[in-house]
Amino acid sequence: MRVIALTGGIAMGKSTVARLFHRHAIPVFDADREVHRLQAPGGAALPAIAAAFPGTVIGHRLDRAALRQAVLGNAAALRRLEDILHPLVRVATLRFIARHRRARRRAVLLDIPLLFEAGAAIRPDLILVVSAPAALQRQRLARRGTLSAAQIAAILARQWPDAARRARADHVIKTGLSRRHAQARLARLLKDLP
Repeated sequence: MRVIALTGGIAMGKSTVARLFHRHAIPVFDADREVHRLQAPGGAALPAIAAAFPGTVIGHRLDRAALRQAVLGNAAALRRLEDILHPLVRVATLRFIARHRRARRRAVLLDIPLLFEAGAAIRPDLILVVSAPAALQRQRLARRGTLSAAQIAAILARQWPDAARRARADHVIKTGLSRRHAQARLARLLKDLP
């Protein structure tokens, strides 16, 4: 079974590419979705988050805005949060891979935005990086309407530069051209999988 990792900066088009893999019947592990599950009411990460960041968990519910406020621009606080979440996400990732290996799937896709930043313990067979021009990335983020300009700048500052990601990629999927271009690129990649 081929283990394919998909990564790229925020708003680069990872979700769109992951959906294309899903449409081709390749199971997709979404690290961001797993983080949300871990932080949901009753989630495995909530007790540790509550202890590390008082006031961010109220009545068994995470106050995402309060947590964002506590960690953005604070490298030590962000590292504490990552030390809570990353090991839990790694365990879930390994279980996902094992389950699909037992099912004899030809491939799985791991959608891991912080593949390089987190120093992931998983060694994929293939690394795909989604990439778009920086102006388009910022435009996509602004359209979401959920982050201030300062928050966008803080997020982008902590992520690897797009050029550094592309340099470590086995394949780059450019999402700034058109959806059709990304689909054609993906179709060629899937055709070449054993």
